[in-house]
Amino acid sequence: MTPFIAEIIGTGLLILLGGGIVANCVLKGTKGSGSGWIEITTAWGLAVFVGVVVAGPYSGAHLNPAVSIGLAVGGLFPWADVPMYILAQMIGAMIGSALVYAMYKDHFDATEDAGLKRAVFCTDPAIPNNFRNILSEILGTFVLVFCVFYFSEASLNDGANTTVGLGSIGAIPVAFVVWGIGLSLGGTTGYAINPARDLGPRIVHALLPIKGKINSGWSYAWIPIVGPILGAVLAALLFLAL
Repeated sequence: MTPFIAEIIGTGLLILLGGGIVANCVLKGTKGSGSGWIEITTAWGLAVFVGVVVAGPYSGAHLNPAVSIGLAVGGLFPWADVPMYILAQMIGAMIGSALVYAMYKDHFDATEDAGLKRAVFCTDPAIPNNFRNILSEILGTFVLVFCVFYFSEASLNDGANTTVGLGSIGAIPVAFVVWGIGLSLGGTTGYAINPARDLGPRIVHALLPIKGKINSGWSYAWIPIVGPILGAVLAALLFLAL
C-alpha cells in the first residue's frame, strides 16, 4: 500500500458510502427511500470513518484536496506531494460514484426526478445565492481543517512519525466532526467541503448514460471547489497566526 493507492481507496470508500446513503434516501423504491437529513449526515460521518481507517496508516487520510492544500499552506505537508494526493482523491471519488450508480441502477431507472438522480453525485444549493453558498462551503471546510491542524500539531509534538491528515484526528473523532458540520452547516449547500467529493462524481454524472438525466450543474460546480479551498487556506493562516 502506497500513499497514492491509499488515497484512491480511502476516497473511493468515502464516496461509495456517502453517495450510497444519498441514493438510498432519494431514489425510488429503495429500502431507505424517504429517509431524511439525520440519516444522510450520519452516514457521511461514518463514510469518513471508513475512509480514514483504511487510508490513515499509509497516507494520513487526506481524502480531500482542501485538506492537502490547507496542510501544505500551514507547513505540515510538502507541496510536492499535493498534486499526487489530489489526483488520487479525484480517481477514488470517480470510482466510488460509478460504483454507486452500478449498484443502484434499477432505482435510477425507476426515479422520474432527474434532479434527485444528480443529487446522488454532487451538491446543489437549497436556495441559489453565490455569496452565501460559497460562505457555507468556506465555513464548513474551515471547521474541518482547523480541527485537523490542532490534532496534527499535538501528534507531531508527541513525536509520532505519521503523515498528517484526517487520520491525525482519529477515525472516530473525525467522523463526529464531519457529522457535526453536516448537521449544523450543511443545510444550505449539502456541505461538499471537499472539491474531489463534488467534482469527481459530477464528471461521472456527465459521462454516464443515466436515463432521463439533466445537465450536471456546471454553473454551480465552481463553488464546491473554490469554497473548500478558501476555507482550508483561511484555517491554515489562522493556525499560523495563532
